[in-house]
Amino acid sequence: MIDPIDRVRAPTGKRHGQPAGADDLPTAPAEDAEMAAQLALTRVSLAKDLIGPASTAATPRAALSSLTQKTGFRDGAMLALRFVQARLLSVWGLLLAAALCPPKVFADFAIFAALANFISIAVLLRFEAVFFQNNDRLRLGRAFRLAVATGVVFLAVAAITTLFTAAQGWILRGFGALFLISLASRAAIRLLLAEATAEGDFATIGNSNIVQALLQPGMMILLIWPLGPTALALFAADAFGHAATACYLAWRRRGSLLRLMHPARWSLTELAAAGWQWRSSPTFLLPSALLSFGFSAAPLLALPLSSNPVLAAHVALATRLLDMPAQMFGAVTTPLVMSDLRKHRGLDQQKRARLLTLGMVAIVGALFTTIAFVAVATDEFLLSGTKWGGVGEVMAIMALFYGCGALVGPLQEMGAFSSRPQSQMTANAIALAAAAIVIWGFGSLSPAVLAAIGLISLGRLLLHLRLTWTAIGQQRAVGVA
Repeated sequence: MIDPIDRVRAPTGKRHGQPAGADDLPTAPAEDAEMAAQLALTRVSLAKDLIGPASTAATPRAALSSLTQKTGFRDGAMLALRFVQARLLSVWGLLLAAALCPPKVFADFAIFAALANFISIAVLLRFEAVFFQNNDRLRLGRAFRLAVATGVVFLAVAAITTLFTAAQGWILRGFGALFLISLASRAAIRLLLAEATAEGDFATIGNSNIVQALLQPGMMILLIWPLGPTALALFAADAFGHAATACYLAWRRRGSLLRLMHPARWSLTELAAAGWQWRSSPTFLLPSALLSFGFSAAPLLALPLSSNPVLAAHVALATRLLDMPAQMFGAVTTPLVMSDLRKHRGLDQQKRARLLTLGMVAIVGALFTTIAFVAVATDEFLLSGTKWGGVGEVMAIMALFYGCGALVGPLQEMGAFSSRPQSQMTANAIALAAAAIVIWGFGSLSPAVLAAIGLISLGRLLLHLRLTWTAIGQQRAVGVA
């Protein structure tokens, strides 16, 4: 029998007795929760002399709420620390690869990674977004199985397409195989991180990034040694680095995953019913996410128009360097924000979304303003006269674009709680169309194009902020709930 204290005091996803992924357990009745609260307070009182003075809560519920808030803050701080560690570990590999590889190879790798990331969003048809819409473990299991089935079908079609294109000689077989590995690994990571976030396993989320930060740059350097500074070395490091991360996540979450897979519950009837119930995920959330990512890659879309290979390389390097803090911000805040909002309903959820949004705006503004100043200073004092001289100015111009994109990332995920998911899709479509028109109008890559795209990114952010401010916590559209 599960200890009622453990049932109440454990955060989501850290339930004791049985793994968090079990989707057929009844919820604890309110009487059990009250009894557990009283027992928890008794234990706290008995241990008071050992742990020092503590503030007295007015009610058992208030005491448990206070303990939960402290736990959430601690988990958030540890998650942020792990991501900072991961990015600091990966920066050296990126900079060394930039120094060893010709600018053309580095630009090709940026396009490869962007394409793999873009397609990986569609592999699961965004069914992983359903994980956050309530605390029902039965629903989590159904959504997980639906996402797995969708991913398997999508990857099978992708494999057939890759074999056909390789047979026609349109791509090299080795590059096609590496792309498939990278695509499948990215999709698996997306699914496993969503499941871990829904269950509150922030330690696994943070550790997975440290694993990737250690393996991927290390593989990159080791492969450059025998293969030379070629695109093949960078592509292979990317593919196997993501594959190792996916394996680590699956191992850490294996107990929960085995129960979510639940062989007895697999059936075509269940999958069809679940697909129809959550049909808004592929119809609204997926197009919105794809359009959002397409816009985030707008600077890369302008690379083929560049007549200056040095400027193209500067943009590719700036994209990689700025993408790291943007990803770090999104990777830290998105699990915490989604896990937090999942615990609220209605008007409380809307108020919480506004508070979280204000905090994120302040952090991103300070972070990317600092990055712009540091990039310009570093360029002037350290890079002047080298092949990378001028990249600091490019980074300063692109800081607006990536700062706004970093904020839109969590806001995009918060669309799972929105009553108007189609509005997010519209905002992203307008922004992408405007960026395409600007790039086409200028006709070539230039700092002016980058600045114009940054202003469009700011406009898109304002639209997302408006939606987050007014459309969270209300009754969701048909098929989302």
